[in-house]
Amino acid sequence: MRNIEIKVRVPDLDGVRESARRLNANHEWIRKQIDTYFRTRTGRLKLRETAGEQSGTLISYERPDKDASRISQYHLLTVDDVETLKEMLAGTLGVLVTVAKTRELWIYGRTRVHLDEVEGLGHFVELETVIADQDLEDARKEHRFVWSKLGLDSETPVSVSYSDLSLSDCPTMQRPRRGTGH
Repeated sequence: MRNIEIKVRVPDLDGVRESARRLNANHEWIRKQIDTYFRTRTGRLKLRETAGEQSGTLISYERPDKDASRISQYHLLTVDDVETLKEMLAGTLGVLVTVAKTRELWIYGRTRVHLDEVEGLGHFVELETVIADQDLEDARKEHRFVWSKLGLDSETPVSVSYSDLSLSDCPTMQRPRRGTGH
């Protein structure tokens, strides 16, 4: 599966939330999530737990770290026994970092708008436009349209994941090494 994504840090989420309402995006939910990132040689691997849900989601993804919209390739696997899988992956790969956030999801067309309040990092907006049965250029157009309508043109994109920001001494997008150290 692929999507076009971008993330920006914002001072607060209220203005973006109001812009999403004006765009007539559909408000889907607000959830507390914990993402446990595991050490990998390439790409990223995380196990997402959502408060109040029995199952979790194992997410592997690869994308370039750049300050612009980029294509991400990802795989999702629903997991019933989250604790056992977390223990297995932690024992085999090692835990890189755990990131806790409150995520609010809005959807416009094929674009997921995530309004994230990340513990210890602040407020972020993440756009993910799914590329499935549509042309890549159509996906790019929708992505740019939503970006513009949410008023994010003046914001500086964040090139790395929340895991990288959490591990960084200075959240200015320095990327830790993968593998056994960071």
